[in-house]
Amino acid sequence: MLIYLQMIDSQEDRSKFERLYLMYRDYMYRVAFGILQNSDDAEDAVHHAFVKIAENIDRLGTPGTPATKAYAVAIVKNSAIDSYRKKQAHPQVEYSDETVGMEVCYESDNALTNCILKLPQNQRIVLILRHHHGYDLREIAQLLGLTYRNTRQIEQRAKAKLRTLCEEAGIAW
Repeated sequence: MLIYLQMIDSQEDRSKFERLYLMYRDYMYRVAFGILQNSDDAEDAVHHAFVKIAENIDRLGTPGTPATKAYAVAIVKNSAIDSYRKKQAHPQVEYSDETVGMEVCYESDNALTNCILKLPQNQRIVLILRHHHGYDLREIAQLLGLTYRNTRQIEQRAKAKLRTLCEEAGIAW
């Protein structure tokens, strides 16, 4: 954490960052791990997210508010997705006896993930918060600063678009 604190000028902002770090570090790791499915990559994504947060700490609200949590989650998700895309561009294939026979499962999971990554950011965030993290639509609306109705509409559009993308990719819906 000392590296991040050295990036921040004022003592007030350092204190704010420290509270934010202690409050959201573990949650941000779980979000990143949920996307990347790799501990090292998730830690890297969280690190990059905290660097971005430290660079913009003066613009952030009070730690503990829904808006601040949503901002931290959005930053780490974007960082994890960027990392995922970079890995997809340059995949490292590891062969072992344990992976024999699992190619189809891996490919379908990878294809679904690629379809989700093709969704617009707002739709992707709503779907992930709803179906991966278990938030209800009212909680998501509050986290993102949207109305319930708008959040419901975003989810409906995301599902429709995801269905189309999955069908185009040959994934059974």
